[in-house]
Parts: sequence; C-alpha cells; structure tokens
Amino acid sequence: MSARPLLDSAATLASGALFGFGLAWSTMIRPESVLNFLTFSDLGLLLVLGSAVGINLLVYQGLPRLRKTPVLGGEFQTRPFALDKQSLCGGVLFGIGWGICGVCPGPALAGIGAGNGDLLIALVSIFIGAGLHGLWASRRQ
Repeated sequence: MSARPLLDSAATLASGALFGFGLAWSTMIRPESVLNFLTFSDLGLLLVLGSAVGINLLVYQGLPRLRKTPVLGGEFQTRPFALDKQSLCGGVLFGIGWGICGVCPGPALAGIGAGNGDLLIALVSIFIGAGLHGLWASRRQ
C-alpha cells in the first residue's frame, strides 16, 4: 500500500473518530436527549447544531477560497443542490423518523460503538428505509 491511500485512510479514521466522540460527548447518541431537544425540554443540543452548521459553512465555503487544493491533495468538489419537491419530502420524512425515535444515522453508529445495542434496531430500520427508497427511486427512472 502506498503512502497516499494510507494517509487518506488515517485521515478518514481520525475524522470519523472525532465525529463519533463529539456525538457521544454532546449526548446525541442518547435518544432521550434528542427527544428532549425536539420537545423543547432541553435546548443544549442547539449549541451542537449551531456549531456544526457554522463549522461546515466556514470549511465548505471558506477553505476553497483560501487554498487552491485540499490539504491532502486532489481537488475541491462542488455539491450541487436543488430545492425541489423530492428534497422537501425527503427532509420531512427524515425529520418525522428522527422525531419518532430520536435517532439519526450518525449518532446511531456512534451509540452502537459506545455500547448502546438498542440503537441497532433503529439502524437496521434506517437501512431498510434507505434500501426501499433506492428501489423506489430506481423504478421511477
């Protein structure tokens, strides 16, 4: 294995570990914390949400203006997005599912890594839903 894929793998692993640690530290891996946030009983996760949006905005909008290439090489990619009916419906369905069980895919994975096996049920359901959507979308095309 050459140094480049090894460096990419190490950076991916470090980023994922940092993300998982942040989710665990902010208590987003506990569905009851998320449900308390969504019912406005505890707004502590608002700081987590605001920080995540702010950092993403700085990195994805600012970094390409400051550097010609990413730190580990390659090139910056644009992510086109169209606000259409399908995107809005998907967001609403995602929000309803998140509100019903208090689980989002990232925190579910981090929660399983932290030993919360109950999140496996939610994660399996997320994968089933994603698979069903994939089948539905492929049949539409």
